[in-house]
Amino acid sequence: MRFTRQVLLLQIGVVVLVVGLGVALVSSLLRSELTEQYGQRALAIAKSVAADPVVVAGAVARQQGGPLEDRSLAVGKATGALFVVITDDKQIRLAHPTPSEIGKQVSTSAEEALAGADVVSAVQKGTLVLSVRSKTPIRQGNRVVGEVSVGFDVSDVTGHVNRLIALTSVFAGGALLLGAGASALLNRRLRRVTHGLEPHELTELLYEREAVLHGIGEGVLAVDGQQRVTVRNDEAERLLGTSIPVGAPLAELDLSPRVHKAVAEGLPVDNLLAVAGNRVLVVNSRAVRRDDRPLGTVLTFRDRTDLDTLTRELDGIRSLSDGLRAQRHEFANRLHTLSGLLQLGHRTEAEEYLQTLTETTGSPAEPLGDQVSDPYLQALLVAKTEQAQEKGMELRLADDSWVPTSVTDPVAAGTVIGNLVDNALHAARMGARRPASVEVGLLADGTTLHVSVADSGSGVPEPLRDKLFDEGVSTKLAPGHGLGLALARHAARARGGDVWLADPGDSTSGALFVARLPDLLSGQEP
Repeated sequence: MRFTRQVLLLQIGVVVLVVGLGVALVSSLLRSELTEQYGQRALAIAKSVAADPVVVAGAVARQQGGPLEDRSLAVGKATGALFVVITDDKQIRLAHPTPSEIGKQVSTSAEEALAGADVVSAVQKGTLVLSVRSKTPIRQGNRVVGEVSVGFDVSDVTGHVNRLIALTSVFAGGALLLGAGASALLNRRLRRVTHGLEPHELTELLYEREAVLHGIGEGVLAVDGQQRVTVRNDEAERLLGTSIPVGAPLAELDLSPRVHKAVAEGLPVDNLLAVAGNRVLVVNSRAVRRDDRPLGTVLTFRDRTDLDTLTRELDGIRSLSDGLRAQRHEFANRLHTLSGLLQLGHRTEAEEYLQTLTETTGSPAEPLGDQVSDPYLQALLVAKTEQAQEKGMELRLADDSWVPTSVTDPVAAGTVIGNLVDNALHAARMGARRPASVEVGLLADGTTLHVSVADSGSGVPEPLRDKLFDEGVSTKLAPGHGLGLALARHAARARGGDVWLADPGDSTSGALFVARLPDLLSGQEP
């Protein structure tokens, strides 16, 4: 039998038991109360008869029948009593509903009444049927001269009790039906809440969920239909860089706007890139439904930071390699020219050509040796310089640049400076001014590195200035952009610094971005 059916039957059984016990208790109390009421009623009638002077005189004279009989029958008829019996002090009947019983001794003891006490609610059987009777003494002064016994048929009490019990049973039946209906509704809700699963199935699901959540390398975050967190694993908190308490509204969590948008839209999302701190995450979102009823949304997160870092380093190495390859071709062409002059015997022209090459040829890294001492910064600037030259642009180091110490975190420096330079090269190439150029300024202030990147582009459009550092916002037309500046700002703020747009520029001058990176320099020469 299914657990929900067991619960239903148990609830109905409890309701039936409680209602049955209640009806039985009420019936017992009603019977006892009505018996007491009939007894008090019989006692009141007996007292009124015992106080009648005719009855007192008849009891003293031990007169049988006659006026006493008439009085007892009249009272019995008027009150609906089963009997009104009058006796003398010897327990001999002086009046009785059955004339043949007059003159005989009573069938039930009247000693208590003859002793001067009232007897109330005694259920006894005499010459008639079982009755509820009360007895009281007949007094002449201080002397007891007889007693009066008044009784009501027990069937009268039982009939009254039965009518009250019948009325009570109607309410008890209604309560029973209401309780059974409530139990059925509760059972139905229990099935709906548990989706028809049995307790052992829920236990197995719990074990499986814990094993899956904490055994996979991806972050998992689930929210219900009201966008409250219902499930999350430790990997999700690690990747998102924030505490995610179960039950917290998703809107109150410090998450990427792209994540909030994906949940709000409720549409499937595949491989969405989002920034969380210094990490680039790949987000997938799926809405969960059961029997066409929406249950919530499940988000999964994968870390793409290491891959992006390696990709950027590979792009830098590829750019440097392409630049060196171009220089090798140019150097080979010059050697071929010089070899041809020598083979043709033009020694004077060869000497002049060689002197010209010596005066004009220089290493692009030589100027950096005086202004920038760190090899990581030198390599980054050389790679970006070669990349700019390949696209017909110029990248130069500002004259006031000065970094005499080494960098302690080359990854953070590469993230901030590399993304700023890449955006500046794109802006310069898309701008109208030629030659297109980018100027990079690096200045050490103790252990803090100040960075400025200016381009010759057309500036940042007015609508983008306030949200330029948001994820997905970019001046590039191709999809998949809009993460560089967000990553740069997150990397700077993680160190207590910042990246901001110092001058948006216009059609006559390009934009200027500035970064401050505390504790990035060691303070010692490399």
